[in-house]
Amino acid sequence: MKIGNIEFGPRPVFLAPMEDVTDIGFRLLCKRLGASMVYSEFVAADALVRMVNRSLEKLAVCDDERPVAIQIYGKEPGPMADAARIVVERAHPDVLDLNFGCPVRKVAGKGAGAGMLQNIPKMLEITRAVVDAVDVPVTVKTRLGWDDSHKIIVDLAERLQDCGVQALTIHGRTRAQMYTGEADWTLIGEVKRNPRMRIPIIGNGDITSASRARECFECYGVDAVMVGRATFGRPWIFKEIMDLLHPGAVSAGQVVRSVYPPMSDDWKIDVLKEQVLTSVRRIDEYRGILHSRRHLAASPVFKGIPNFRDTRIAMLRAETVDELFAVLERAREAVRQADQTE
Repeated sequence: MKIGNIEFGPRPVFLAPMEDVTDIGFRLLCKRLGASMVYSEFVAADALVRMVNRSLEKLAVCDDERPVAIQIYGKEPGPMADAARIVVERAHPDVLDLNFGCPVRKVAGKGAGAGMLQNIPKMLEITRAVVDAVDVPVTVKTRLGWDDSHKIIVDLAERLQDCGVQALTIHGRTRAQMYTGEADWTLIGEVKRNPRMRIPIIGNGDITSASRARECFECYGVDAVMVGRATFGRPWIFKEIMDLLHPGAVSAGQVVRSVYPPMSDDWKIDVLKEQVLTSVRRIDEYRGILHSRRHLAASPVFKGIPNFRDTRIAMLRAETVDELFAVLERAREAVRQADQTE
């Protein structure tokens, strides 16, 4: 599977762009655990054009995470094209992705993100403007349509391809669904089977296990799958998927080294501690912990311990690395004890 000149090999697995989640530290961790390509948090085009520091900081990229995609969003062709040029000049991404799928009110309600599904001519105008503005592969991430009465993705996919995009990611929900219900992959499969489609199709939505990833490849024929919310507290899901899809193919450079056997509970807790330290080193102690502790509280590795609610609260209240790691070590011991009683 290729996007432009970037070769990914068969059945690649991508980390989805997620606001306040996919910062550089988290991307690096997911990359080493097997993600084939990682995506930045989405960046507002208008803010980039105004040179807002917080948005410019999101363009930080390092070579160890490549190939990496930077995702931007906006609702006007001019600012989107200008923002695309800024991204390419400052970050030199391998891929520039256009967000036409974010369903949250502050984005879609203003006509950007999934709001573009109500203004297809403008979406296509923006896409053409960005493709013409930069010399890196431009891709799009979008949804099935605005609501159940307007599932337009099969036709829209062809029109986006005609604009020059080099890959299309489809989240199997409408904007009206937000993140509720189940992702519908049938239309994703229909897009992929369309004989007029020549670009790679990346499927997204409810990839929560290695077996589900394999099923989506086999049943819907997609070129790649993208994992989003299932990475919360579980960045090793990429290793789980890649181990199933490509046994023995994950190189040593992509595997987090540990004194514990791979994929044991101890190993997973070490991975989470590394995530915290990486975030702290990249930002600062307070904000790094704030950024990563919700991942810890959501991690399935702790779900079997008694009185997990108290542990979860302690994780969310921790303000220093020492305090947070003390909670994690108590949780580690609780996990061991729970395993011994099973």
